[in-house]
Amino acid sequence: MSEVFEVATFYAHFDVVDDGEPVPSPITVRVCESLSCALAGSEDLIAALTAGPDPEFRVVRAPCMGRCDEAPAVAVGQHHLTPASANAVRQAVADGCTTPILPDHTGLDAYMASGGYQLLQACTGGRRTVDDIIAVLEKSGLRGLGGAGFPAGRKWQFVRAEAGPRFMAVNADEGEPGTFKDHFYLARNPHRFLEGMLIAAWAVDAADIYVYLRDEYPDIRMVLQQEIAAAESAGLCAGRRIHLRRGAGAYICGEESAMLESIEGKRGLPRHKPPFPSQVGLFGRPTLIHNVETLYWVREIVDRGADWFTSHGRNGRHGLRSFSVSGRVREPGVKLAPAGITIRELIDEYCGGMEAGHALGAYLPGGASGGILPARLDDVPLDFDTLQEHGCFIGSAAVIVLSDKDNVIDAARNLMRFFEDESCGQCTPCRVGTEKAVRLMSADSWDTALLEDLAQTMMDASICGLGQAAPNPLLCVLRYFADELPRQS
Repeated sequence: MSEVFEVATFYAHFDVVDDGEPVPSPITVRVCESLSCALAGSEDLIAALTAGPDPEFRVVRAPCMGRCDEAPAVAVGQHHLTPASANAVRQAVADGCTTPILPDHTGLDAYMASGGYQLLQACTGGRRTVDDIIAVLEKSGLRGLGGAGFPAGRKWQFVRAEAGPRFMAVNADEGEPGTFKDHFYLARNPHRFLEGMLIAAWAVDAADIYVYLRDEYPDIRMVLQQEIAAAESAGLCAGRRIHLRRGAGAYICGEESAMLESIEGKRGLPRHKPPFPSQVGLFGRPTLIHNVETLYWVREIVDRGADWFTSHGRNGRHGLRSFSVSGRVREPGVKLAPAGITIRELIDEYCGGMEAGHALGAYLPGGASGGILPARLDDVPLDFDTLQEHGCFIGSAAVIVLSDKDNVIDAARNLMRFFEDESCGQCTPCRVGTEKAVRLMSADSWDTALLEDLAQTMMDASICGLGQAAPNPLLCVLRYFADELPRQS
């Protein structure tokens, strides 16, 4: 019973209980308070929704919902409103609009009419070899696009080298504030992802595939349920079993080993490494783990060739990147752009420039954990391995743009509160460190020496990337925005 209670209370989307009784409100309205939505006025929206007695629904503050380009985002039950207003929320509740809407996407017939699944059939039919496919991926330089950036082809080789049986797990739990590219691609062309997934499973001979989808994407769950069934009925899965597993609101489950724990029905607590999942993964077996977008590129790269992919790029970098851009730009959204593009080029060429009346003040190149850079560093190439010298990293390429009218200190506090809320609590440096950092960052003046010492401890001693990367926005503020720090008069 204690283990059941542990799991039931770990995940945010399992209704909490008060004194043993369920929460009475039949409808939960979740309002995103992550940075992009905060910039768009989520605090005012929360205030408007909670003003006066309203027994029809309860309002809950929520982390990123993956709709940052349409901020502020609200979920009425499982129905998302973007950009949301208090009137729209109340109307949705009154109308009983609590279920998701199926996105208009490319179905199986249309996908196959454009050449879809021909590569998979060539692989399973013996016309392409595993070594052949891996060679193309390695030459293209395709890396994990969920944040870690590990070479995809090499990962396949590591898993293949382990004794079977093997599993495959797909990380569709993008919860990094500012990230929404996986939602973008799955809502439009799910079979391109599914074909890449099945090719990867064929390459490592994984009979079972587990797709772990964040609960904030109920519309994508409908898409995948429908299209996986269509692919299975068409005999395209070659005997492989696809298990669609639903998350329950836990950012930490985007960490690969925490995801494996959650799939196994436990709390999403990151594992110690080694051993790595390629050796001891899901249910103790060698497991290939991939992000959605990495798999989405497999067919395109193999069909067009590695040289096509590497022909793109700027400032000495190669390939394409899907940037999730939100914040103070005229045209936010997913922007497919050359690797190595600068923030200034990205804003001017792909986002229609800054919002009227706003000038670039700062930007996050890699989501909440990727750090914050000042406007004067607008010429840094955005790619893997180009941002570390500036105390940042690109991660999943979630770019949040702040203007000269935004308060960078408030932004850093918002990010640290997110990490405090989302820490799994397993290790002291992260569990206590994020809480202490929020408290110190909320003081009338900052004890910078203590904050730096705390940040170093978190980076050195935390078990996983959440605690190790949580101090990045704080350290960037101390490095680049020291003149904006609160000081006692």
